[in-house]
Amino acid sequence: MMKILDQIEEPSPAISYAGLIERIEILRSTLRWSSRLERTDIDKLLRQATSLRDEVMQLSHKERFVQAATSAEPHEHVDQSRGARRKALLERSFIFEGTFGDNARLLESLEIAEKAAPTDLPVLIDGESGTGKELMAKVIHANGSRADKPFISVNCGAIPDNLLESELFGHRKGAFTGASNDRKGKFESAHTGTIFLDEIGELPLAGQVKLLRVLEAHEIQRVGSDETIAVDTRIVAATNRNLRQLSEEGKFREDLFYRLSVIHVTLPPLRERRDEIPLLIAWFGDEAAGTLKRRPVRLTPRLRDFLLNYAYPGNIRELRNVMYRVSCLAGDMADVDHLPVDIRPAAPGSAAASANASASATGQEPISVANLMSLSDAKRAASDDAEKAFLERGLREVNGTVAELARRIDMNRSHLQMLLKKHGLHSKEFRNRAMPQANRNGADEHDEEEGDG
Repeated sequence: MMKILDQIEEPSPAISYAGLIERIEILRSTLRWSSRLERTDIDKLLRQATSLRDEVMQLSHKERFVQAATSAEPHEHVDQSRGARRKALLERSFIFEGTFGDNARLLESLEIAEKAAPTDLPVLIDGESGTGKELMAKVIHANGSRADKPFISVNCGAIPDNLLESELFGHRKGAFTGASNDRKGKFESAHTGTIFLDEIGELPLAGQVKLLRVLEAHEIQRVGSDETIAVDTRIVAATNRNLRQLSEEGKFREDLFYRLSVIHVTLPPLRERRDEIPLLIAWFGDEAAGTLKRRPVRLTPRLRDFLLNYAYPGNIRELRNVMYRVSCLAGDMADVDHLPVDIRPAAPGSAAASANASASATGQEPISVANLMSLSDAKRAASDDAEKAFLERGLREVNGTVAELARRIDMNRSHLQMLLKKHGLHSKEFRNRAMPQANRNGADEHDEEEGDG
């Protein structure tokens, strides 16, 4: 079917297409054996046919980009074996779920996912915010024996502590004020399937004890009930925090950490996948165009250069949001003026101007074309300058409070501190000097506790 649509010579993922073919056969059977169809039946069949068409087009879209990532000519510095590794995954009918790229660390993660998927072993996925941890969980689910069973996603950081047990395990009627009916929890809903526990590092200690019991006994108890309910659920967890460090600090149970991380997958940040940014720009540009029902937006050379060299502290999620924003705000052509204000360069060449101003302040020689070895060096320098300017602006806005800046830009605090050290930025230098002495001392103490950038 896909060969007719896209003339793809590679075999398509059998599990994905088998489901579509089965549904098409059901439609054909309905039409073949029905002597008379009512209007409501016709409308139902039309809706089913439309749904199938959309799924086929979505799979076609994914296949085109996977093929593009596979067949793209590698740069000289790229390991030539990467294309072969991805092709080998394709030949084994691995389902990518829209994940593409030839980054060595990403391919290693996909190969681990391929081996872990058919098992019921718990998997822990870590990586910075926006690197695609939930998508990797879906990859593991889609390539396993539970692919046709439920996939239930839970954001542990978004559930109030007093509702956590009810949300995960359900409750009986009258168990607490407002419990007007019996309610299934997420684990029961995920029975025979996969439950994805995102931001597992935010789970309070009481919830960690309950989760450990599920892992050990494979059973739950609803709030307000003494009855145990057996659950057959594959657990995939994700975090952007260092769970090993949290366990050493007594904030995360060490036994739960080892239970969850039987299989450990780490996703690389976007700044380590720069060669794949053009593909991601095209992918999200097409996706945004389809959602907004418009033609894909074109990018000016100035905007494209910015997108290729920006630091992306929010990783792939940030790039996706930027492409949706410019696709919504721009006409046929998008420029840097359509970027969010907090990342928008003030004017062409502002990164270089910022770098030269910084160099002058520190007594260093200003950056010039003669000092750079190649175009890639120039791009890297511009990217670093933009990253530093972004962090400086952010520190000024939060009066030098590292924790608040990390929260605003959705970044792990330890990673933010690493970036501040990389650029020689010290949070104390950005504190409001008009701040009362008592408040300033409190801020100093707070940053000493978290580690000053």
